[in-house]
Parts: sequence; structure tokens; C-alpha cells
Amino acid sequence: MDKPYIKLSSKPELENPILIAGFPGVGNVGVISTKLLVETLGAELFAELYSPALPDYVAVDANGLCDLLKYSFFWVKVGRDLVILVGDAQPPIDDIPAYYEVCGDILDFVEKIGCEFIITIDGIPASYSQRRIYVAGTSKSIVLEYTSVGAEIYDGGRIVGMPGLLLGLAKIRGIKGICLLTTVVDLIADQEAAFNMCRFLRRVLRIGIEKTI
Repeated sequence: MDKPYIKLSSKPELENPILIAGFPGVGNVGVISTKLLVETLGAELFAELYSPALPDYVAVDANGLCDLLKYSFFWVKVGRDLVILVGDAQPPIDDIPAYYEVCGDILDFVEKIGCEFIITIDGIPASYSQRRIYVAGTSKSIVLEYTSVGAEIYDGGRIVGMPGLLLGLAKIRGIKGICLLTTVVDLIADQEAAFNMCRFLRRVLRIGIEKTI
């Protein structure tokens, strides 16, 4: 594979969908929370993005089956259309151009399906469980909208990796969005922080779910 490849399994009819994107990161909050949304909302897989910019290994499951790393896109209608992106990996940390390449590929795809707003998710380290949600966004009005429903303004100076870069590149394309960050204690896999993020998203997006989180 010498270029990105998108495998479409279906073509849902989407109307101004919101993209919710989670990648491996601090506390793995992005992946855990997006997978939880997929499960609880009954979202359907419709596309997979493969890229040579991703790390040079495969994921192996408990049955010994291997798969290329990828970005999986799911969709569900809950009052409005949601597209949920679950990423298997971020590019190698020392390959900065790869981050821009993959984020560009993601934005190219979601623009084609009509996404005009994106939400990225990540964690920030904390010494104890605070259950706080922070927000950074592409405009002051969007940030204030989310602070009015319980988030706090993130003033940490920078957001490292794809959750931040995807938002920054979206802004220069005229796509609105926010990055939501929650405090984490377990830097490997903070389930409580991920549940906290899901509860916040459920409330602000008025998402109905089939199972209790």
C-alpha cells in the first residue's frame, strides 16, 4: 500500500452529520468513549480508512487473528446523524508529516459526506479523579456554548497529537468544531474518565441510548 485507501461497506444518507473522533491518547479516553458510543447507540460500520502513514505493525486479537491498523467510521441517527470515528493508532511520534497526512485524509472524507462540525476527544493527566470536562474550539462562541453546559475553558497551551491537529486543520477549511478533554488518573486506560465523557456528550448532544452507561 503506497497511498491511503478507504473501504466503503455502505453509503448511508447523511444530513449535516456531526463527527465524533477518538484516537489512542492519554488514558485512552478517545478510543474507549467512542467505542462505548458505538456499542450503546448501535452505530453501524460504513467505512474504514487504511493509510501507509500508520505504524508498521498489525493488531492481533485474542483468537490470534491479525488486522491492519485503520480508522473505522460508524454512523447512527439519534435525532440527527452522528458519524463516530474510532482510531486504532496515531502515526509514529517522530513522523510529524504523517500526522498532517492522516488528518487531511480524514477531513477529505468527512467533508465529502457533509460533516460541518467535529468533536475530538482526549484526556489530560490529573493527580486525582476530578471528573472535569474541558473545551477548546474553533471560535469563541462555540467554546462559550459548551462552557454554558458544564465544560471549563481549556487553557493548557496546546493539545498534542491528532485530537488537536484535526481540529486545527478543520478550522482552516472552514469546518467548526471542539476538542473535549477530561481529566484522567490511569494514563493507560481510564474507564471512569471515558464514562464521564460519554455522559457529558449524551447530555449536550441530547443523545438517547439503548443501554445504560
